Amino acid sequence: MKKLIVALVILLPVALVAQQTDSSPTKKLLGLAAPLPLNPSSSINGTPPSSAAESEAGDTLASQTSTHSTKTRATRKPSRPRSEGSMVGYVDDAIVASQIRLRFDAGFHDNAPDRAEFFYGQYAGLDGPGPKSVVADLNFQQLYVRGEYASNQRLSFFAELPVRWIQPQLIVANLTPTSTFTSQVGFSDIATGFKLAAIASPSQYLTFQFQAHLPSGNASSGLGTGHSTVEPALLYYRRLSDKVTLEAETGDSHPIGGSSCRNPCESTNLTGPKSQGFAGDVFFYGVGPSYAAYRSQQVLIAPVIELVGWRVLGGLETICVAGVLDCADQVAVTADSTNMVNLKAGVRAMVGDHSSFYVGYGHQLTHEFWYKEILRAEYRYTF
Repeated sequence: MKKLIVALVILLPVALVAQQTDSSPTKKLLGLAAPLPLNPSSSINGTPPSSAAESEAGDTLASQTSTHSTKTRATRKPSRPRSEGSMVGYVDDAIVASQIRLRFDAGFHDNAPDRAEFFYGQYAGLDGPGPKSVVADLNFQQLYVRGEYASNQRLSFFAELPVRWIQPQLIVANLTPTSTFTSQVGFSDIATGFKLAAIASPSQYLTFQFQAHLPSGNASSGLGTGHSTVEPALLYYRRLSDKVTLEAETGDSHPIGGSSCRNPCESTNLTGPKSQGFAGDVFFYGVGPSYAAYRSQQVLIAPVIELVGWRVLGGLETICVAGVLDCADQVAVTADSTNMVNLKAGVRAMVGDHSSFYVGYGHQLTHEFWYKEILRAEYRYTF
């Protein structure tokens, strides 16, 4: 897997660059030099042509050159407004452009992975589709492969394929003595959607993004949520000066379907209809200023600071029943009004006209969190 990922990162940009390269500038240049017409006044025994003939030949060449230049200008398409590209690493990108992006996350110490079914599905001991263990500490990694195609400067469509690795660090309860949850790996929930920009210029973008997550990951292995999710969001990009850029986002993650739970939602309650929804909405927001600290003709380096937050609106999460030895009983409690804020710091490097790299680190600022720490690395090729 690692060798395949490295090969993709190296070979894909090279192939795209090769397709865009014009391989025949010399032929075009040579095509301008058409054979000169034979001067009727020239001597058949080698007498040099007259000055009038030289002038006629020069006029013919000039006319051909002018005609070629006029045709070239007429067929050249007007260039699209082009910005330097998004600088942020965690706030969603407002710029509409065709691109391929590889992103890798490594998150540490998720203490409530089934909270509102945002990361993975409800604990199986409460009749949910998720893992058969209550995990109180989880590490995870995710690789995202994303492709985006812009039909014009205002509209693009994208799809993203994630691969997830998870490693439980602390398990406090199991559905059965033999159902201990172990490390897992596989495809997670794929995403697809579109961007539509109300404002699109090299210095400013205001973009509506709609994204749908489909339940392609195995929920019982902790690789998916077990339900579909839609995410409408408003994204903003503003280049304030040659050095300073501001980007922001706000949106909502809304579950479609999701698990339900008996009331009260306890592992000892095995009868009665399910009435409580386990999945919940998650409102998210973020802002990220960046500063171009170094700029040359081919390289731009910009440090980025981002503040990203989430507020859970409804839903449940699994905990141990207080006072019960060894977490023998589990219960779902409300996750509504849970607030989480992270601070992210990173560096964006842009190389040439197409390639961009990002490396960043995030840390919790609030008592509640999706993860305590996260590392992110990203490569983006825009065309």
